[in-house]
Amino acid sequence: MAAYVKSVTFDCSSALLLAAFWAAALGSTVDEESTEDRAWVEPAGWGGPKLWFRRVPEGKTAKNRQHFDLRAMGSVGAEVERLRALGATVIGEDGDIVVMADPEGNEFCVEA
Repeated sequence: MAAYVKSVTFDCSSALLLAAFWAAALGSTVDEESTEDRAWVEPAGWGGPKLWFRRVPEGKTAKNRQHFDLRAMGSVGAEVERLRALGATVIGEDGDIVVMADPEGNEFCVEA
């Protein structure tokens, strides 16, 4: 039997802050048993792996080697503005893809 992806883990300085951002970005909620040291977000809608956030003492030092590509359900511009309002920043654009960073600097892309 093959393995499956149970969760995607983020090392971070504030588990609750980052979990709250990704829960809002993906239309989910932060699990009620989450703490500042560890938090998780269940997948919304059709499912997928859990997002797990754990506090670590060191900060992010380099570009992600792996990242999320988010598909905007409406216009890319409207989705980018919604994510900015949640605390994300725009890093750049690559054609039709907008490269962003979450509140702790983890890169992700938004596309049509």
